[in-house]
Amino acid sequence: MPATNHQSDYLIIGSGIAGLSFALKAAETGSVSIITKKERAESNTNYAQGGIAAVTSSLDTFESHIRDTLNAGVGLCHRDAVEALVREGPQRLNELISIGVAFTRKKGGLDLGREGGHSQNRIVHARDRSGWEIERALLAALASHPNITVYEDHLAIDLITEHHLGIPVSEATATHCWGAYALDVRKNAVKAFLARTTVLCSGGLGQVYLHTTNPPIATGDGVAMAYRAGAAIANMEFIQFHPTTLYNSGSPAFLISEAVRGFGGILKTKDGQPFMERYDERASLAPRDIVARAIDTELKKRGDDFVYLDVRHLPAESVREQFPHIYQTCLERYKLDVTKELIPVVPAAHYSCGGVETDLWGRTSIENLYACGEVAMTGVHGANRLASNSLLEALVFSHRAFEHVRHSPAGRGVAFPTIPPWDESGTFDMEEWVLISHDRKEIQQIMWDYVGIVRSDLRLDRAGRRLQLIADEIENFYKKTKVVEGVIELRNLATVAVLIIRSALLRKESRGLHFTTDYPEQDDIRCAHDTVVSLWKG
Repeated sequence: MPATNHQSDYLIIGSGIAGLSFALKAAETGSVSIITKKERAESNTNYAQGGIAAVTSSLDTFESHIRDTLNAGVGLCHRDAVEALVREGPQRLNELISIGVAFTRKKGGLDLGREGGHSQNRIVHARDRSGWEIERALLAALASHPNITVYEDHLAIDLITEHHLGIPVSEATATHCWGAYALDVRKNAVKAFLARTTVLCSGGLGQVYLHTTNPPIATGDGVAMAYRAGAAIANMEFIQFHPTTLYNSGSPAFLISEAVRGFGGILKTKDGQPFMERYDERASLAPRDIVARAIDTELKKRGDDFVYLDVRHLPAESVREQFPHIYQTCLERYKLDVTKELIPVVPAAHYSCGGVETDLWGRTSIENLYACGEVAMTGVHGANRLASNSLLEALVFSHRAFEHVRHSPAGRGVAFPTIPPWDESGTFDMEEWVLISHDRKEIQQIMWDYVGIVRSDLRLDRAGRRLQLIADEIENFYKKTKVVEGVIELRNLATVAVLIIRSALLRKESRGLHFTTDYPEQDDIRCAHDTVVSLWKG
């Protein structure tokens, strides 16, 4: 299957808020290709309910937002990254407003919500469908730009580096990225997308777990590709479980926004008793790691399948007005009137605080490769992401990445090397797919059972051994078969599962989203640092 080459100044992998906002700016300086796995609007951004945390009120301060972020991150946030996030956030927010994002307003100003871990009302939102509204406005602005081409149903397979040229790479040598090979799913053809700058904006990896709020596309592709290319990967042990998804709502699990608790919702056990006061003085407004762990403890202690979120004491009309999407979905799809009935909720995998390690300008350890959004580890989130900082991070650091590229002479005027065509000689069609098609569910079940909210060395060791066998089996199968969507995603899921376990075993303490019964205390002497792994390290 020969590769078709597409060349542009910028290649963006992913079509969420990070990729689209970078594309709009980059298109003013050159040609942009965006490859996205499904339709352009399908991304984790589209599922984000809460909003964007930013200092826009005279009652709020940068220092307060910085402090809340650092507190949530439990000592692992990079302060310089947090400073950049918070201080540059309002300007990036105004850019969204200027392109037509219709945030909810109140008395002439922005309606500011509040979520767990925030000391002030600072969540700018579009009711309870903020991600959808942001994606809509970005796509509308992008649609009319002549320098942007979007390739839907294109799944990135691997980054193009020296490895594909037959040049050995190692920790001691510089690795360069010239784009990516991608599968055109509709035509079943592999294409080479070449670019002087490649930007990973491929989102998260929630599908590595059995229960997740993430859409089916969130299979960790960007992290897996970057790792295989030799990039440094950091803090993969810190997987955020959203405390409140609707119990038994399918896959992806339906999210009950943190803003519902910010609005006054109270978590209760099945017998109707509030319990969060026993775990944190902030009660139901504690940060996500604390709330998720508290719910997990209550479920195991009581043998229950779920806890309740109660908003019945709040004015029904206000609940319907503030959360129209949640209200309508629960009523129409699940026959649940949240204004009159208790909401059964359980935690589910939601967000990866780790990812491809970058500097303050989005640069990875591979030349000409940048990473923005959930796929990146910028240092902002530390051991636990503060609610509604994710969309803000995507905006701020995609802008910073663009600014660095725009002012950097690196790569300009340099000819591309000869990129070899995609080689599938010696491969066969997948008549034996049935032999490994069950591996995806097995990966998800193992990760859920052994690498979830509460961990131990015994569980991690067991999961690690089993998943390494599965990963080796998948890699062997991948090398023998023609590439198809299912195998590519399965390969990536296995890779990120192994990386999460490796990273978790390296952290000999409990901190933020990583809690292990073998090391239940936080160790600031030996463990107050990032966990970095690569092909040659960790």
